[in-house]
Amino acid sequence: MTSVLRLKAKLPPPLVALADLAYNYWWSWTEERVSLFSSLDPAQWQACGHNPVALLEAVPDERLWQVAEDPHYLNRLHQLAREFVAYCRDHHPWASQVAPSLSPDRPVAYFCTEFGLHESLPVYAGGLGVLAGDSLKSASDLGVPMVGVGLLYRQGYFHQRLNRSGWQEEHYTHCEADHLPMELVRDEFGQPVTIKVDIRQRPVRVQVWRVQVGRSQLYLLDTDRSDNDSLDRRIASQLYGGNPETRLAQALVLGIGGVRMLHALDIEPALYHLNASHGAFALLEVAQRELRYTDTGFEEMAHQVRQRSVFTTHSPVSAASNVFSADLIESFLGSYWPQLGLSRDEFLALGNRHADDPWGLFSMTVLALRLSGKANGVSHRHGEICREMWQALYADQAPDHRQVPIGSITNGVHTCTWTAPLMMDLYRHHLGQGWPQKIAEPSLWARVDQIPDDQLWQRHGLLKERLIAYTRDRVRAARHHRGEAADEIAAVDKLLDPAVLTIGFGRRFSSYKRGELLFSDLHRAIRILAHARRPLQIIFAGKANPADDEGKRIIQRLMEWCRHPALRDRVAFIEDYDMAVAKLLVAGVDLWLTHPRHPEACGTSGQKVALNGGLNCSTLDGWWAEAYQAGGAGQVANGWAIGQASPEPEPDPDRQTQQDVDSLYSLLEHHIAPLYYQRDRAGLPRQWIAMMKASIRSCAPHHSSDRMVAEYLTQMYAPSLAPVAAGSL
Repeated sequence: MTSVLRLKAKLPPPLVALADLAYNYWWSWTEERVSLFSSLDPAQWQACGHNPVALLEAVPDERLWQVAEDPHYLNRLHQLAREFVAYCRDHHPWASQVAPSLSPDRPVAYFCTEFGLHESLPVYAGGLGVLAGDSLKSASDLGVPMVGVGLLYRQGYFHQRLNRSGWQEEHYTHCEADHLPMELVRDEFGQPVTIKVDIRQRPVRVQVWRVQVGRSQLYLLDTDRSDNDSLDRRIASQLYGGNPETRLAQALVLGIGGVRMLHALDIEPALYHLNASHGAFALLEVAQRELRYTDTGFEEMAHQVRQRSVFTTHSPVSAASNVFSADLIESFLGSYWPQLGLSRDEFLALGNRHADDPWGLFSMTVLALRLSGKANGVSHRHGEICREMWQALYADQAPDHRQVPIGSITNGVHTCTWTAPLMMDLYRHHLGQGWPQKIAEPSLWARVDQIPDDQLWQRHGLLKERLIAYTRDRVRAARHHRGEAADEIAAVDKLLDPAVLTIGFGRRFSSYKRGELLFSDLHRAIRILAHARRPLQIIFAGKANPADDEGKRIIQRLMEWCRHPALRDRVAFIEDYDMAVAKLLVAGVDLWLTHPRHPEACGTSGQKVALNGGLNCSTLDGWWAEAYQAGGAGQVANGWAIGQASPEPEPDPDRQTQQDVDSLYSLLEHHIAPLYYQRDRAGLPRQWIAMMKASIRSCAPHHSSDRMVAEYLTQMYAPSLAPVAAGSL
């Protein structure tokens, strides 16, 4: 009996549709996502980490039968169930017109080391994983046959706690896979489907879990089996944890194991898409499998592999390109390269930046670039940087970096995932019932101007109050857990004010992201935040990599400023940042702050803010360099730009930082705060609201993952398959 059937057997007959919804993450991007499961038992919903399967298993039968007699709940459930069935049965999605040769049996295989679908499935750390999750969702919405290939991390990414000194401490919890919204893939005899990957000169058995993402599927590879060595069982226990040996083992399971898994499931991908370089060994395995049945050599087979592969690179710095020592590669793959008909030096050269230096570091990014027929950066500027960074790899065919065959497709976000249900309802009333099917159409978003100012402002205010209430609860719980004094805990009641301009900053804390930039000049920061008539407040959230002490020191300094007498009511830090926190943060802030040191590959958090009417204040890098409009000549500005765009790939960091600090303070003090507090007789900030509408109107259609996936299909996938048919998104 499958997991879905077992859950259905537990539920009262009127509620059996909940089981189908619980095992498919489609529910998580509907308007009903807030209350569909949480209303069954709000406390249990929080306790189980918003996991619908664990919730339904835990809710007492008495409560389930009580809900089964509630006609209002049943009407909502049955309406959603009908929408789900119709969604899954749509036989004529847009993608079938553009790339008819793609099918469930010949899909795009999308390899990524992390996938951020929902907070209940902890196999993501940050932006890369959320991008991968959003890509699968948009592929489902557009009907692009796509299967995700990733790893099941039994301990996921770490949970963050800050001690009394403000220092980050990492804690890991073990997830019970049997109680997550996924199923173990079994064969016709009911046995788990397994494949083998040789690691450290011994076979490692890998089983497979399937996660339903609308019409897309995600397969997660899992080495935690009793027939594996204890060390091998822990290969994928933690995301981005462990030493280089562990990370290389994970890359082997993801890449080589992923291709073998697809073959075991009789899935023959039409294309392989590597989202970042962690899965680059997949392309070697594709070549190795084909070489068994042909007399051609590796070079000819590599040419064929390139015709079926796409690589998206994310790092804007060549030194950060996922590298391993030659000795480590040899110890793990010494028995593998003979299967490719390669010598040791020929194999190592595939991952060397300079092909004539087989003793250098083995870069997974270089391997992916060498074996991919198409490659792209994740914003226009990032594409330019990549062409300069990797020009040496194409010296024979591209004497000028502008001729390097690395394009760009700017990242986007899944609109229905990151738009708050309250805003989705507003859009439904003013943009039309079918607005989610027209997300990439600018003409749809032009209707945002028709939304009455008071309605937009009122809903934004509710989301802001929700965020502040949530922040207070989280800060209060954290202070209580740290054993802080009673007056410090009581002071949380005064933390933040819904009437004050609220800034959000949520991202990984790394020195290049400059999380402490606002406090570069503490006296001036206090003057701005604690202004008598135009105060500001800021909510921080984010984790530092466990090995990044400098990132941890940035968080520690922020916690010191949270306790400063002049700032204690104006600065808050939410611990243990995850997708649930992110959704509240991007929906509730007035202004989103982003100021990494140049160059930034793309960034997408500000795109999520714009969907909910928030404004961006960011350096002109990544996506914001494309989206920012300054206003003037009849055009309303959609946010603010910090400093100036740098013409240098890696400008002087100290000079850039000082320029950006001066620009940020000037914007906050002389432009942003005065505009926010400028009200009419109705108490509405009309000019601010006009900018909110401009932000939605300009960002929503162009920076959605629907637009992004459509561009991958038309520019990267379809040309490798067949001529592109007519069709518009």
